Amino acid sequence: MSTNYICSKCEKKHTPESLVFKCDCGGMLDLEEFSIDFSEKSINKEEWSLFRYIKALPFSSEFTLWKDISMGEGMTPIVPLDKENPNLLVKLDYLMPTMSFKDRGAAVLIAKAKELGVKKVIQDSSGNAGTSVAAYANRAGIDCDIYVPENTSPKKIKQIASHGAKVHVVPGNREDTGRAALSAVERGEGFYASHVYNPFFYQGTKTYAYEIYEQLKGEIPEALIIPVGNGTLVLGAYYGFKDLLKLGLIEKLPKIIAVQSQYCAPIYEAFVENKNYTIEVKNTGTLAEGIAIADPKRGGQILEAIRDTSGEIILAPEDDILKTRDDLALKGFYIEPTTASTFAGYFKYVRETGFNPSGKVIIPLCGSGLKSEL
Repeated sequence: MSTNYICSKCEKKHTPESLVFKCDCGGMLDLEEFSIDFSEKSINKEEWSLFRYIKALPFSSEFTLWKDISMGEGMTPIVPLDKENPNLLVKLDYLMPTMSFKDRGAAVLIAKAKELGVKKVIQDSSGNAGTSVAAYANRAGIDCDIYVPENTSPKKIKQIASHGAKVHVVPGNREDTGRAALSAVERGEGFYASHVYNPFFYQGTKTYAYEIYEQLKGEIPEALIIPVGNGTLVLGAYYGFKDLLKLGLIEKLPKIIAVQSQYCAPIYEAFVENKNYTIEVKNTGTLAEGIAIADPKRGGQILEAIRDTSGEIILAPEDDILKTRDDLALKGFYIEPTTASTFAGYFKYVRETGFNPSGKVIIPLCGSGLKSEL
């Protein structure tokens, strides 16, 4: 399948074979709309990975390289949080091979990179995306450099290195790390396998929506509660449910309630000010490192997605994160602080607004607590 990039700003088209990561005008790249096949017949139910939806992914029907790369990512369980909250469901995406939901995007992006003949990838991350890209790149026989900020959990750094990647620890914050990786890409040191810039990553995370539809037998949740920093899962879920809406499989989109850290919330600030763009803020420090993105490159697209679902953006109270993590552990779910912040934000939202959904609400368990130093 030949699917071009299209600039979100000037609409210029680029071929993936060009290996560009942004448009000449500086705009972010999306994928041109392509035809997908998602139905009972098109799902390969003998394949226990997200590639069961291969006919809805941007690959040709003859593409088989994914079989050597996949580690069974996807198809994560959906279970009630506890018996007192039967309609509050959690999707256990921390059961992925590298213990985070980022395996969804990495599996698809690295499979595409392999198809394009890429020999080396570069990526910047606060930890989880870097781990995923490193693991899948090594399986694909692709060299890998991962850039991480200096405050990254040593456990995550060790995990990235264990997957065979070269780790570059960058002094400064997440934005400094992104700039360092971009400089390496611009020097021609490798293909930018970015979970922010490259739209193929979102083709992997959109399977989050496909699985919910399949696992709930077509019943659509009333709301999705999703942490948002760069928007990897928010946009993926939105694109996936949009696919289902276009195919006539659902009648409306579930409300997306996105959660930001109270100490790093550029998307929240733009949302409450009714802006359609974000302005870089100062990250004053948060335990929710996975969403501590001061300058989200797809901020405008995230805002559009939230508004299109009649959703909201809410804040996670920093002082509640560790207690919420401990409370979830007592229910059997051992999670990272970023995931705990999602629950903390949602519980606060329910207390303050009286939000009382009549349908199901789903929250992802994005990353395992085994990755955290706390």
